Amino acid sequence: QVQLVESGGGLVQPGGSLRLSCAVSGFTADYYAIGWFRQVPGKKREGVSCYNKHDRGTYYAPSVKGRFTVSRDNYKNTVDLHMNNLGPEDTGVYYCALDPTKYYYCSVYGPDSRGSAYTYWGQGTQVTVSS
Repeated sequence: QVQLVESGGGLVQPGGSLRLSCAVSGFTADYYAIGWFRQVPGKKREGVSCYNKHDRGTYYAPSVKGRFTVSRDNYKNTVDLHMNNLGPEDTGVYYCALDPTKYYYCSVYGPDSRGSAYTYWGQGTQVTVSS
């Protein structure tokens, strides 16, 4: 049974940092992509970043590029989203999701920006940026 579990959300002041982790279990293939998405009530889900396990490819949405970094912890089998210089616009529920078809690259943009290519999802973790 494939499980994704997010952790690391919380309340942070503007300009602060958080690290979200996505723990993957029950999926042992050598290739997959992990996408990070966020959603705010009343708005569509937005793709933020992604990581490909096989080729270590990454992608960042323009709104987070230069502030967020995605990486994999091989020991813990997590894909982590390091978020710096957070602003109120980063507030939302953050979800990680797994696309089991990606041998190369990853995608959370264009048609994949809402996550339709991703099969397995975590339960989400709340990030609130406020003073």
